Amino acid sequence: MTLSVEIGRDVAVESATEQPDGKGAKPSAKRTARIASAATIAGLVLVWIVAAHFKLVSPVFLPAPSAVLWKFYSVATNGFVDATLWQHLLASLLRVFAALLLALIVAVPAGIAIGVSAIGRGIFDPIIEFIRPIPPLAYLPLVIIWFGIGEPSKILVIAIAMLAPIAISTAAGVKGASLDRVNAARALGATRSQVVSHVILPSALPSILTGLRIALGAGWSTLVAAELVAATRGLGFMIQSAAQFLVTDVVIMGIFVIAIVAFILEIGIRRLERMVVPWAGRE
Repeated sequence: MTLSVEIGRDVAVESATEQPDGKGAKPSAKRTARIASAATIAGLVLVWIVAAHFKLVSPVFLPAPSAVLWKFYSVATNGFVDATLWQHLLASLLRVFAALLLALIVAVPAGIAIGVSAIGRGIFDPIIEFIRPIPPLAYLPLVIIWFGIGEPSKILVIAIAMLAPIAISTAAGVKGASLDRVNAARALGATRSQVVSHVILPSALPSILTGLRIALGAGWSTLVAAELVAATRGLGFMIQSAAQFLVTDVVIMGIFVIAIVAFILEIGIRRLERMVVPWAGRE
């Protein structure tokens, strides 16, 4: 009897430590993931250093990390193609955030309409599904023909790439809203618009923020293509200009800058999600 009680206690302790909300397992898993990530990055950098040091690849195609770091300082202070790194970065950020705002204004109402109305689904769903698989370079020439080569065409190309992820995520969040809450609101006399604004939309916020994260990734990947069109500043323009003259260190430096900025934005959106929708994933 005593042995069975001790075994039961051991099993209970192990089960508690394996729960996601447990104090021991979750920090340990995070620590293990961070160590693995740091080891992976350090290993890749080490391979890069060794390949550059022994010239396994020509420096024209694979410059050393020190050359890339020096180019970062040089472009940040002296500039490249008539603009500093910060001016290129600011131009790209303005385009991406302007496109994100435009996509949110269009995609969130479209996603809500798809989720709550059969007519809305019939109108917007075919359009979203038509746009979603088309790569930006396919509709870029048409956007240029219609809107010219100015800033509106660049912003529109990025916004179209962001449109589908936000609309689809919004629609999924709306459809996943709790029927009990919807029925309770209707029983209390809420109108259809009140149910949407006070019940369905808050329930869909986690999905909308997830779509926002996906859309930002799509926007950054489209940025290089958008800045091919008569741009004079921007990270994509800087990378393309450097590639034409085989200035590989600037190309690699620009790629790293885009990756770092995207990573910072991802962390920012995750923190925003924890602040705005702390209940996400806990219901």
